[in-house]
Amino acid sequence: MNILVLDDEKEIADLVEVYLKNEDYNVFKFYDSKDAIKCIENQKLDFAILDVMIKDVDGFKICKIIRDKGLNFPIIMLTAKIEDKDKIQGLALGADDYITKPFNSLELIARVKSAYRRYTKYNEKNEENIIYINGLEIDSKKHICKLYNNDIELTPMEFDILLYLAHRRGNVVSSEELFEKVWKEKYLENNNTVMVHIRRIREKLNEDTKNPKFIKTVWGVGYKIEK
Repeated sequence: MNILVLDDEKEIADLVEVYLKNEDYNVFKFYDSKDAIKCIENQKLDFAILDVMIKDVDGFKICKIIRDKGLNFPIIMLTAKIEDKDKIQGLALGADDYITKPFNSLELIARVKSAYRRYTKYNEKNEENIIYINGLEIDSKKHICKLYNNDIELTPMEFDILLYLAHRRGNVVSSEELFEKVWKEKYLENNNTVMVHIRRIREKLNEDTKNPKFIKTVWGVGYKIEK
């Protein structure tokens, strides 16, 4: 397993490297965020351990870079302090876990193994009722939606819209088609119901309104989820 380790405190980065190599993991260690970003762009990685407070590009931004590239491997954040707002921010960006400094080798390895075990099990799912799209998981049977393994609370109508777009992945779906398939009623002109629901879904998925990752707007035509 290839693990990225980023921490500008050399002693901690070196220690984490030792812990991981003792478990026969392959470690890409960096003290500088710019070098770490180059590694993310050029190296196949299976895991990342990121310092939150690193200079230049902090751990949160690195986490976002990873997720924006569609990479869904586990990410553990290292932090000297942990406040609820920081934890919420990291989890919203796609982090899987936090470890507070100082920590011991047993704790670190246990967290790594646990996160990777969940990730492996998560990606082995191949049931027909589950659709997986770049970190987004939609279970049509259980009516469950997850983003990077975190539950997304959707209303039944929001879930049905997202599921329909996922089933039609790669195709543009008009507002009229969405309305008639999901609401099962005749679509009337100037009906903005679909638009309002799409906006709410995007908010819950933490979508960038200018450049949404999942639900794209095809102006004048409709909506689509890319393949």
